[in-house]
Amino acid sequence: MEAPVEKKESRTGAIIGSVAAIVLCGLTGLCLLCPLSIIIFSGGTSGPNSFTGLSIAQAYGILPLCVSVLFIAIGVVVPILLLRKKKPAEAVATPPGEPLPPTS
Repeated sequence: MEAPVEKKESRTGAIIGSVAAIVLCGLTGLCLLCPLSIIIFSGGTSGPNSFTGLSIAQAYGILPLCVSVLFIAIGVVVPILLLRKKKPAEAVATPPGEPLPPTS
């Protein structure tokens, strides 16, 4: 009689997904973060807006800056979720002293 062979999980899909998330989201977010933060914190090129005190360049740079931070977060969280080891499902244990339920 042969011993049962345990199947190993294939992690190829998780690795490909992680690399894709890092390249497409993380790298894009980092590339957008530098110029957008320079635009926002340098004051832009136009005069101050009378309502908010921000220049037009600063006002239009805040939303893309938040999106780039979101992209960086996606590039960090997706590989963590894909590459973590899942706990094996445990069989339901019957308390000692109780008879086993019928199988059919």
